[in-house]
Order: sequence, then C-alpha cells, then structure tokens
Amino acid sequence: MTEVAFHFNAADKLDYACRLLRKAVANSAKVVVAGDSQLLTALDAALWSFSPTSFIPHCVHGGQDDTLAHSPVVLVMKDELPSALPHHHVLLNLGHELVKGFEAFERIIEIVTNDEQDKSQARIRWKHYADRGYPLQRHDLSAKAVAT
Repeated sequence: MTEVAFHFNAADKLDYACRLLRKAVANSAKVVVAGDSQLLTALDAALWSFSPTSFIPHCVHGGQDDTLAHSPVVLVMKDELPSALPHHHVLLNLGHELVKGFEAFERIIEIVTNDEQDKSQARIRWKHYADRGYPLQRHDLSAKAVAT
C-alpha cells in the first residue's frame, strides 16, 4: 500500500523541495513531482541554480521518451498524472489538490508551508488518505529547525 508522508511547516516550499530532491537523487530514488505549471516552472528554474556544486537531473513530462526514462526527477504540470510515466517510486505533491493516480506510487510526499490556505488544503488531503486507510507519517519541519 502507498505510504504517505506530510512534511509540515516548510518555510519555503521550493527551497525545501530542492533539498528533498537533491537527497532523493543522491539515494538513487526516482521522483515524479506534481503541481501547477507556475510552481513547477519556478521549481525547474530553481533546480538549475539550487547548488553551484551539484546538479539535480530532471525533466518536464512531455519531453522525449528517452530523456524521461533516464531522468530521476520528472515534473508533471497537471493535477492528473499521465498514464505513461517512467517510474512510480515517489510522488512529490507540491499542489493544493489531491493528485489523481497517486495510488500507483510506493510513496507520496506532501510539502506544506505555514500558509493558512496551504495548511487547510493539506488537512483535506490528510483526511482523504486517512479515511482510505493509507499509512500516514507526519514530519514537523519547525521542530527540526529548532533542533539544528
């Protein structure tokens, strides 16, 4: 069954997503990132410039099939996942809505900021997963920031 992890209280969604993706790629994970086109366009740009000493390989879905197959990070700019994706390991949801087709993934990560609207939408998604019996994990990022 798909495991769901909520990472709450992210100070900056894009910065945290970049850090998370860098760690995932370093650990050989393959990630599909879903969200609206404006946010993913910003993430695409951020991934190119996030770290001067490392590159996070990624591509936007809709590109060439061989590029998709070899990219550990695939950005999908819509709320419904296309049927043909190169991998179904981790789904990173940066949007406010539940991603249709999430069930095909081994793991889902939801990043939630301190913004009240973002938290409110995350509660709806949490309830959806919980009502269907998905195992949920909660990671409070504000507690980690205080500890470091």
